[in-house]
Amino acid sequence: MRGTVRRDAVIGVDAARAWQIVGRPELLHHWFPGVDDCRVDGDRRTITLGTGLTVDETIVTNDPLQRRFQYRIAGGLVTEHLASVDVIALTPGSCLVTYASDADPAAMAIMLGGATGGALAELRRQLESGHGPALDALDTAPGGTP
Repeated sequence: MRGTVRRDAVIGVDAARAWQIVGRPELLHHWFPGVDDCRVDGDRRTITLGTGLTVDETIVTNDPLQRRFQYRIAGGLVTEHLASVDVIALTPGSCLVTYASDADPAAMAIMLGGATGGALAELRRQLESGHGPALDALDTAPGGTP
């Protein structure tokens, strides 16, 4: 049985600024609690969790015009999974960031939904404070534009 969970956060920065981090899949471990490292090679991202477990993901969409990032996880405990992160402009100084997980089995969507809520809170904290490891990495990573 399939499950869907969506978390969202209004963040007090311009959508383009939030997208600078969300649209960079190699920066995930700097704003997603419990993810210690990630590596990107083409459309493949491998994340390493704090437990040492690695998860292979396939990047499906990274669209700067729509500000949408999507990835799939398959294998292990997950029969099927699709995550979508959208950055939506609200005003010149605020945006809505949504993080949705569709998964089979449904319990995985619920588990991932809890984690994505924490990730959005950390993303908001860093962006609104102007300080944090994701912003530091953005300033030093190739392609970064503060």
